[in-house]
Amino acid sequence: MTDRTDIEANRQRAKDYFKAFATKDRDWLEQNVAAGYVRRDTTLPFPVEGPDGVLQLGDLLLGAFSEIELDIQDTVAEGDKVLVRLQFRGVHSGPFGPHEATGKRFDVAVLDLFRMQDGKIAEQWPAIDNLGLQQQLGLLPG
Repeated sequence: MTDRTDIEANRQRAKDYFKAFATKDRDWLEQNVAAGYVRRDTTLPFPVEGPDGVLQLGDLLLGAFSEIELDIQDTVAEGDKVLVRLQFRGVHSGPFGPHEATGKRFDVAVLDLFRMQDGKIAEQWPAIDNLGLQQQLGLLPG
């Protein structure tokens, strides 16, 4: 049974993850992301595992997008799980897969479900509006 203090600590850890991700804060990631962490994301060209995997993902996304804003809208926490709803905003300013920078702004919805274990993030399931992102960047018809 997870007590209220643990649930609130989990909620804060999930929220803080986004700041650490956006700033590539290795120290925070190593302290708060489990060595066995896995991001359950089939849309990426590589597995995201442990703090180093999160940093590698950061390199990919922060290389493709600038002026990034990860605006947390809601959180729901229960037991060892935290769901975060946020808006991902920015500018497509670098290569993204096979696509060169478009310079276009985007604003898409994201849901991230985290599972905590022993005071660290152990798993993450992202749900990103990739269709909306590609349409806003002009990579697909609107």
